[in-house]
Amino acid sequence: MRLARFATIAAACASVAGGCDVDASAEGDAPPVPTTLVMSGGRVWVGADAVSDPADWPTAVAVSGDRIVAVGTDREVLRIADDAARRIDLRGRLVVPGFHDAHAHFIDGGHELDAVRLRDAATPEAFIERIAERARAGGSSWITGGQWDHEAWGGELPHRSWIDSVTPETPVFVQRLDQHMGLANTLALELAGVTPSTPDPAGGTIVRDPAGGPTGVLKDEAMSLVWGVVPEPDQDADDRALAAAARHALENGVTSVTHMGTWKDLQTFRRAHSRGDLPVRVYAAVQIADWRRLVTLVAHDGRGDDLLRWGAVKAFVDGSLGSGTAWFHEPYDDEPENRGLMVSDTARLRADLAGADAAGLHLMVHAIGDAANDWLLAAFAEAEEANGPRDRRFRIEHAQHLTPEAVRRMAEQRVIASMQPYHAIDDGRWAERRIGRERIRTTYAFRDLLDAGASLAFGSDWTVAPISPLEGIYAAVTRRTLDGAHPDGWVPEQRISVMEALVPYTEDGAYASFAGDDLGRIEAGLLADLVMLSTDIFTSDPADIGRATVDVTVVGGEVRFER
Repeated sequence: MRLARFATIAAACASVAGGCDVDASAEGDAPPVPTTLVMSGGRVWVGADAVSDPADWPTAVAVSGDRIVAVGTDREVLRIADDAARRIDLRGRLVVPGFHDAHAHFIDGGHELDAVRLRDAATPEAFIERIAERARAGGSSWITGGQWDHEAWGGELPHRSWIDSVTPETPVFVQRLDQHMGLANTLALELAGVTPSTPDPAGGTIVRDPAGGPTGVLKDEAMSLVWGVVPEPDQDADDRALAAAARHALENGVTSVTHMGTWKDLQTFRRAHSRGDLPVRVYAAVQIADWRRLVTLVAHDGRGDDLLRWGAVKAFVDGSLGSGTAWFHEPYDDEPENRGLMVSDTARLRADLAGADAAGLHLMVHAIGDAANDWLLAAFAEAEEANGPRDRRFRIEHAQHLTPEAVRRMAEQRVIASMQPYHAIDDGRWAERRIGRERIRTTYAFRDLLDAGASLAFGSDWTVAPISPLEGIYAAVTRRTLDGAHPDGWVPEQRISVMEALVPYTEDGAYASFAGDDLGRIEAGLLADLVMLSTDIFTSDPADIGRATVDVTVVGGEVRFER
């Protein structure tokens, strides 16, 4: 092990301009390597290739500029460290590679930090009062945001009558936490021209009362009726939202993110990058409707750099379980006439997927219900057969409800399961009521997918769930639902280990965004994205992982957050 550590140091020296001489047998001082940051006195988890015995893990890491130059024992690293380097005493704490959030709505998250918050509204009365407070505060022409969860008060969908009296002059459109359903007040419906005679749009549902009038709840593509009249944030507002989102992400150890957004969002990231004001790494996906536009951008400007990259498109097959719009082979147990929705025209979607793939773009497609996942796996296979072999890294975003056959096919077709562990402990409170005991056995099937040889990438789906990898790791390891009803884990056979949960947030997350050559491990020559945790999550009680904190976040060798 000692020789392996010195080999790592030697490789580090070779990566520095001019090199440095390190003699593994020498006991004297080695020539210093130009270093800007040294973290020592703790434990360093280098990644999936870490040796099995934590007692043999490195205890220090050194950085020069934006790259890691040395990993080893305190003595080995400090021997070659430049005296001018900033020193951080780990005091026994754990360092891991910077977390990659494989699926987030980053700019929307920044806006949501300043929007009305309804996620923890546990009663209709609390829901109404939060909106009333925001209306009284004024300051905006619309009330948006929300992240409400009707399961918190027993499953009754909200109604526009709840909030009409407290928002007589302010249009409201607040979304369910999964962003597949929203509530509009009467004023918002009027502005959008939604009346009892308005037909359901393709891929969406206008929820109606017994007399046929809209209740204010709109599902999936029906939400576009109201979004069409909500004023879009201007550039300054988007820039502020990005800055707020980045601060929040860094506090949670997120150093890179795959953003699921729009062409407008991509321009926001590019503005920040051009100003030198993008403190986290971003891989920005745009909607598949813009795939031809993206092909032109790639042809003219390439795919970006190690801070901001593009070249991916996001599409949707179905909706969500909580909104009753995830597409299943069999009906919902609690809605016998409902199998969910195909929110996209499948013929058009299949053609767009094949066209975008032929152009060399990266496909990331939302599928939640088992029928949606099966349809998508077939569409991916068709695209690959039509366009020939290459390194595609097809991704299914969420991959929540799988048949056993789909688990096998994901491994066989090398399709990445881009999943969000926190959803398991959130939806697990009520999912069995919706789809029954048999189908939940392969819901958020982390264990089955890993055992089959499939690749996982973990993220948050922020703002649907908190942008906290530590809470996600806790969820994947324990599967203890938020209501405390499953102390041994909900569908416990799908639990995975701490290391198995860390890899999809680091190395495999980077791989899933075509950044694995530079990120995801602590290794000489790689970009210095590092996180110091308050607790060694490998040795702590799994129940305490979610209460651990990020104490230091380093991006490209620069300390971006320090608690």
